[in-house]
Amino acid sequence: MFYLFMKRLIVGPLVNVFFRPWVKGIDHIPKTGGAILASNHLSVSDSIFLPVAVDRPVIFLAKSDYFNGKGLKGRVTAWFFRMINQIPMDRSGGAASANSLGAGAQALVDGQLLGIYPEGTRSPDGRLYRGKLGVAKLALEAGVPVIPVAMIGTDKVQPIGKRVPNIRRVGLIIGEPLDFSRYAGMSEDRFVQRSVTDEIMYAIMRLSGQEYVDTYAASVKAALEAERRENPKKK
Repeated sequence: MFYLFMKRLIVGPLVNVFFRPWVKGIDHIPKTGGAILASNHLSVSDSIFLPVAVDRPVIFLAKSDYFNGKGLKGRVTAWFFRMINQIPMDRSGGAASANSLGAGAQALVDGQLLGIYPEGTRSPDGRLYRGKLGVAKLALEAGVPVIPVAMIGTDKVQPIGKRVPNIRRVGLIIGEPLDFSRYAGMSEDRFVQRSVTDEIMYAIMRLSGQEYVDTYAASVKAALEAERRENPKKK
């Protein structure tokens, strides 16, 4: 399998030599069965460091833009993301987003590990932002535990906009699994979804030590982009 070849013989050794990741709580990852790895999101490199740290294959929901590029570069990018166990995630809402979540739910039912970033996008400033409800819906529908994960220092390795990573050590803290079986049969209840999502984000916050902001990261990014357009000379 190409994924295992890349992880064990190419990506894994390179990551371990150059970034020397330290990991706490690896025993919290179940040996078998479906589970969600819910992580904070500081860098595009997060989707590399986490799978390398975990023995089992990890499937990620990645933004659909990575799969829709044009030309040779776009096709190569799409091929690469599919080969490293990435599932396209449509963020536009409605039926498209529901179908994307359905693919993730099937992976969980099949007993696989699914990595997801509840914030929906990378943090624009290193703080932890409000989680979207998709992670709760997946956990409740599939009846699987959610394992909170904190990425440490990956924003210093590859800040937003930087293509070539800085060589420095990174860390991962994996928390105890969160059990939401008490909400069985309530996967469509929006209040339950919000309660579950907030509990997950609180667990991530405790592990990462990040300041929490009860606002969606995408909204903050949109506001920053609008400000840049209005004041192009302002850094």
